Amino acid sequence: MDTKTTRLLILLCLLGNGLIAWAQHPYPAEEPKWNADSLGNQRAVLRVDGKAKFVKASVAWRNRAVKADQRLIIVDSARNQPVETIIYGPLSEEKGDFVFEATAGPGIYYVYYLPYHLGGRSRYYPDAAYLKHSANNPTRSNIEPPNQAELLRLESVDRFNRNDPMEVIATQAEIQTYLRKNEHDHYFVFPELYTHPIKMQSHVPQRWMDPTRTNDSLKGETERDVYYAFQLGLWPVKADLKKVTVHFSALKNEQGVTLPAEAFDCLNTEGTTYTGEKLSKVVNVPRLKVQALWCGVMIPKNAQPGIYEGYLHVRSANAPEKKVAIQLKITSTLAVNKGVNEPWKMTRLPWLNSTLAQENTLIKPYIPLVVSGDTAISLLGRKLILDSAGFPKQVSSYFTQEMTGIGDAPTNLLTEPIHFHVKRQKDGKDIPFKQRDFSFTEKQAGLVSWESRNVSDELRMDVKASLEFDGFVSYTVQLTALKNIALQDIAMHIPYRPQAASYLLGLGRKGGYRPEHLAWKWDVAKKNQDGAWIGEVNAGMQFSLRDENYVRPLNTNFYLQKPLLLPKSWGNEHKGGIDIGMKGSAMLVNNYSGERTMQKGDTLYYNFTLLLTPFHPLHTEAQWSERYFHAYKPVDSVKQSGANVINIHHGNALNPYINYPFIATNEMKNYIDSAHRLGLRVKIYNTVREVSNRMYELYPLRSLGHEVFSPGPGKGYSWLQEHLHDDYIAAWFVPFYKDAAIINSGMNRWHNYYVEGMNWLVDQVGIDGIYLDDVAFDRVTMKRIKRVMTKGGHPGLIDLHSANQYNERDGFNNSANLYLEHFPYINRLWFGEYFDYENNTPDFFLTEVSGIPFGLMGEMLQDGGNPWRGMIYGMTNRLPYQKSGPQALWKAWDDFGIKESQMIGYWVENNPIKTNNQRVLATIYKRENKVMIALASWADEKTLIDLVIDWQRLGINPDKALIRAPQINGFQSMRTFKVGDKIPVEKNRGWLLVIE
Repeated sequence: MDTKTTRLLILLCLLGNGLIAWAQHPYPAEEPKWNADSLGNQRAVLRVDGKAKFVKASVAWRNRAVKADQRLIIVDSARNQPVETIIYGPLSEEKGDFVFEATAGPGIYYVYYLPYHLGGRSRYYPDAAYLKHSANNPTRSNIEPPNQAELLRLESVDRFNRNDPMEVIATQAEIQTYLRKNEHDHYFVFPELYTHPIKMQSHVPQRWMDPTRTNDSLKGETERDVYYAFQLGLWPVKADLKKVTVHFSALKNEQGVTLPAEAFDCLNTEGTTYTGEKLSKVVNVPRLKVQALWCGVMIPKNAQPGIYEGYLHVRSANAPEKKVAIQLKITSTLAVNKGVNEPWKMTRLPWLNSTLAQENTLIKPYIPLVVSGDTAISLLGRKLILDSAGFPKQVSSYFTQEMTGIGDAPTNLLTEPIHFHVKRQKDGKDIPFKQRDFSFTEKQAGLVSWESRNVSDELRMDVKASLEFDGFVSYTVQLTALKNIALQDIAMHIPYRPQAASYLLGLGRKGGYRPEHLAWKWDVAKKNQDGAWIGEVNAGMQFSLRDENYVRPLNTNFYLQKPLLLPKSWGNEHKGGIDIGMKGSAMLVNNYSGERTMQKGDTLYYNFTLLLTPFHPLHTEAQWSERYFHAYKPVDSVKQSGANVINIHHGNALNPYINYPFIATNEMKNYIDSAHRLGLRVKIYNTVREVSNRMYELYPLRSLGHEVFSPGPGKGYSWLQEHLHDDYIAAWFVPFYKDAAIINSGMNRWHNYYVEGMNWLVDQVGIDGIYLDDVAFDRVTMKRIKRVMTKGGHPGLIDLHSANQYNERDGFNNSANLYLEHFPYINRLWFGEYFDYENNTPDFFLTEVSGIPFGLMGEMLQDGGNPWRGMIYGMTNRLPYQKSGPQALWKAWDDFGIKESQMIGYWVENNPIKTNNQRVLATIYKRENKVMIALASWADEKTLIDLVIDWQRLGINPDKALIRAPQINGFQSMRTFKVGDKIPVEKNRGWLLVIE
């Protein structure tokens, strides 16, 4: 078959499959033509004429996934049976030659040339292993001479798996012919419209090697008030390209009207970080690799229709400039909503550089920061007092022990200021610093900043810090050597009051009571640990030690693939660590870094962050009123269940693809509208930890290297291997939707897109909030999405689920400690898979599961939780995940009137109801003349307990009181007790009693 015929045949195949047009993903997705997981995604359709027993075939599949030892599966269409005898000739990514037995005689035969077997650690993390043919197969010389089969077309299992024109590779012969024709070029620029995303990095597509193609111009057509995207494909052939930039000229129409050069941008070379700072990127392109540069222009709303012409210039530090002519036809049509309702046109690419909601405005329920005197800063329920060195002198909390309000009496955390000890090597003595120049540099409602300078003869310590309205404190501590010096240690002491340090969470410890002593060392390769939270229920502080180039690591199964950076200062080549224990009157946290030498001019950064807890009082009314239904079900059935907040997970008809809720938006909006008519709220699953392969912007993001997608070993589901090939981390997979995600690299411009996407979903679809399934972004992004979701009075509900992160894959961190920076903006917790509600102690429940010490409440997940223990923290499980849902408890709440009650937990010293058994705890829900008691046992066996009641504080006459256990299906049987009766409590269970 000659080259011209082959080219025409492939073009017909592509047209037959609808591959030329780049358009919206079909939804619902197409039914597959065959079972890809047994036959593969690609096939050649052959026709056999004549009666010869053996037939020769040559298939130019031009597919970069095919290897020399790839097994073929050939099926005759008449009987739908596989051919048993295949004689393999040479196979390559360009083509394959083989001979097979035409067992069904003349007719149509299907050649599946990329069959695979699915393995992997589970159905949600599959690996496609491509089948290899046996080395014992007969050689071609065994058969002579066979008839020739005719190639009719190439097919894919569906359009999404197609090998479109940008993935049809050029042959080496075509490449060499092209290079000979253009032998003086150092590199090539191939302009492409957004309709043909550049997908390959190690291959060039056949269409680029077409000798009739001209690469010096680009022609497009666009509406007004929309972003119009296009690409430049760079291919260096003589040497690596260094420091590539793109420069645009203004485009002019016949009347002299211009599109200014400033309206153009290139995502690969410039942009805005997720924190709102200017981003400039260096683009280098290795020889014989393909680099796509995604560019675009924002067409003004008032642009004059017509044809605009101009140029762009590609420049490199080590190669001649290339000039590409641009001709852009602007029509009179005005785009709807700036075109962003049609993401398949790449109209949302500017979202990557968005600064939406970056301003540090207050978010409810927080109040403005107030600076009083020279050093005190007040915020919601807390106060921070600074010393002249710029460090916290005192941290005070005014939250009541009940955590339902803010009082007047402070709970102080510190015995003395947080301070540094810098010790000389030669004598082990502290270097004394003189404090100078303390001043506030910024005083805003949402942010207060300050700085100070501390000097000695040998060292200078410059301190810059800020406090935000939610209680987040960030310190940059720069230590500069003024002369050569040997140091025994540089340490920071945090001296907690023991009375305010009962609990600890972090540093390799499960949440619970603080141990008497803890010695911890850095081990970032295996442990996602850099600090801890220490405190009481109503007062505490988290500290985290940070490198000056701190990057948030991956989490949720992937920590080991992108761990923490060992801080050069705190870690000091693993000499550093943290010791916690009593010293004098303080429970001291000694953050040490060990001995080192510094040369004159050397600088170290001992940066750290603090989170002052709790963040706000408990919103108990919302806990009793907002009842969650975590599944996609008809709104009528949700209403009947008693729930009123629906979480739409991914992997269903409304939200089919993980973290890309922009496909079934019409269906989602119709559902939400119907829910709103019934008084229900609807939240959707959407986060950024991993992103679906169904996203329209996949290839523009891939062109950014590792900015958005993490480097990795590749593998995973077949689509990923056949279309991304390598250098990614395969993530969650939904078998029903064939939705294969890849891991986000961490903090990057995709978070800007995420914020804009949430804003669009609120405005256009009407979502009431989001469900976060673990979190891969930091508090900057969390604040931004909270702002866009609560604007204009929208509820903006956020609930956070986490699987237990205390395991090897996640670096033995605690979910609450890991996500504490997000807690100020969370409405509810749902902790979570692998949390053990049966074999852990009350202090574990309190600190690691309940959220109460931070101002949050939650629900239980794993195996439905323990309903008796859950109730002493105000928690139930969630519909409809467990066999026994919370409806019976909800009814008991409503019968009692829990919405009008005050919750007083067992941790409150003056709780008017206690038990005489320390292992059977009581939390009460107090109303006027009425109280509900939640009892839960951690005793080793069934026990009898007495209620110790302060009747006067309850306001109930014991002579007239009745103690009853209402009937609660699946929880307890109805029963009454007399005042003074002993109450039997089963092991691991409890009661819900009402006294009135």
